[in-house]
Amino acid sequence: MNYVRTGMLLAAMTALFMGIGFMLGGQTGMLIALLIAGGMNIFSYWNSDRMVLAMHHAQEVDERQAPELYGMVRTMAARAELPMPKVYVINNPQPNAFATGRNPENAAVAATTGLLNSLSKEEVAGVMAHELAHVKNRDTLIMTITATIAGAVSMLANFALFFGGNRNNPLGLIGSILMMILAPMAAALVQMAISRTREYAADRMGAQICGNPLWLASALHKIAGGAARVVNEDAEHNPATAHMFIINPLSGQNMDNLFSTHPNTDNRIAALRQMASEAGFTETRSSGGGGHFNVRETSQAQPRRETLRPSGPWGASRQSGQRGGHDQPSRDEPRKPKGPWG
Repeated sequence: MNYVRTGMLLAAMTALFMGIGFMLGGQTGMLIALLIAGGMNIFSYWNSDRMVLAMHHAQEVDERQAPELYGMVRTMAARAELPMPKVYVINNPQPNAFATGRNPENAAVAATTGLLNSLSKEEVAGVMAHELAHVKNRDTLIMTITATIAGAVSMLANFALFFGGNRNNPLGLIGSILMMILAPMAAALVQMAISRTREYAADRMGAQICGNPLWLASALHKIAGGAARVVNEDAEHNPATAHMFIINPLSGQNMDNLFSTHPNTDNRIAALRQMASEAGFTETRSSGGGGHFNVRETSQAQPRRETLRPSGPWGASRQSGQRGGHDQPSRDEPRKPKGPWG
């Protein structure tokens, strides 16, 4: 159903683009608009990943430069049955991440230094799993095409003012001004609707890839808080890429939900917690209050009274209250829940 809805939204955006061309220049204008859209999509298909990475000053890293991140992405990619993507790090204090690339064979995942420094390894694993889910679902290509058409709609709408008096334009000057204002808004709404649809799907698949939905849920909570406090200058200068991030990187977080590029974070977390509950995982709230939950204090339901944590991607389980510990499991400890590393 999500793919059908996405296809319908893409068709609606394309129709909007061609409709603007028709209003500006009749059938000739519609044909020109179609050619422009085709040319822009072909260009973005081959170059979108490099463009987006360059906009955010991402630096490619290998196993020597970032062994833990690179190794974790490799493990996640294998679990998702994907080719190993390129791995990038963005020197930016805001915690965030995104994926790009026209297909799984030419994909890249990028994480900010803010994300790597503020999240636990399990939470980073959840984020990378989410981004690889976008790659597996080919959302990166869908979102690139959507952004390209949305940008072209805005460009054509701006032309409407200059061609408002054209005899081939049935709108007239007033109609052209209205189109210049309303068309980009309509394109943005379609773009946001597609983004919201794909984010929920990536959350579900990402939770399956990493093996514990609460890892991703905890990561979303922390990223949302960090994004609200830390301004991402590169994202502010390139707002058309905002929908690619796991959490909206723009500072206008209090805008109406209708114009948000992402689903409500609380709703995403609630869906992941429900998924975790159905899979037998439980969570323990941190003692700091405020509703924060700690991914390292999650467990799968067991008949015994002891609370057991699943092993994370880097090995040792952590006992409750020992946030930085590396205690080894006892020999008589019950079997850990299966995950990508267990």
